[in-house]
Amino acid sequence: MVTKDDKIPEIKCPVTGLIQLIGGKWKPIILYCLKPGKKRFGEISARIPTISRKVLTEQLKELELDGLISRAQFKEIPPRVEYSLTELGKSLSPLLLEMEKWGTENILKHQ
Repeated sequence: MVTKDDKIPEIKCPVTGLIQLIGGKWKPIILYCLKPGKKRFGEISARIPTISRKVLTEQLKELELDGLISRAQFKEIPPRVEYSLTELGKSLSPLLLEMEKWGTENILKHQ
């Protein structure tokens, strides 16, 4: 997890900063999953069946702390929580689209 205070003084490379923010196995996939719109925890978990609930919870917390997603909790019974991209998270959409395009052209076509 990278907090605003952590990344500003020490990062001198924009690519390093981006990788620190969204790097890892799950964060780009979670962001891609939220690109179409808000989702509940169960919906995200169903779209990414190989991630454990514990890891998904941790990654969502880190993405929220880094300002890329927002978490809305509704006072209902049963409780409902929805996750969505913030404006900063939405600004990653062109990058996620290019990653999808590259993966389609260079990985899926060769399977």
